[in-house]
Amino acid sequence: METKNREGAPRDEIGGRARRAVASYATYAEAERAVDHLADQKFPVERVSIVARDLKLVEQVTGRRGYLEAALQGLTSGALIGFLIGWLFGVFNWFEPVTSAFWLAIDGLWFGALLGALFGLLLHALSRGRRDFDSVASLSADRYEVLVDDEVAPEAARLLGDRLLGSRAVPL
Repeated sequence: METKNREGAPRDEIGGRARRAVASYATYAEAERAVDHLADQKFPVERVSIVARDLKLVEQVTGRRGYLEAALQGLTSGALIGFLIGWLFGVFNWFEPVTSAFWLAIDGLWFGALLGALFGLLLHALSRGRRDFDSVASLSADRYEVLVDDEVAPEAARLLGDRLLGSRAVPL
């Protein structure tokens, strides 16, 4: 929840503490370096937060998804899982008489591949028309603010003042 303090600077309530933004950065790495600078200056960094503002979910479409792609994706994930389960069964001798771990892993591989391909096809058929593409989602922010408890904010602003002159930070 953002409010204003007596001086009119933005304030946030984080963890029951009133905090004020002392700097804003374009990247998380820049905000991280600012907090590291505060730590180097023996500032009580347990009173600092980095807050991402103006978050966006970006979903990058990576390609079309048809029955073949669904079957291949299911086949590969099923084969890997089947191989690992078969190998574990062999290593821990969960089958009597003792069967070679290698052969149990190979059996798990082909059985997992078969089941994975079938499940991949089935799930794609059930969702047909709703989502015929693959994508990768990521979260991004427009800016990262360094927030500090109100009581120590003037000291943090003073310590970061020198860094603000040589960076792309926006003093608040």
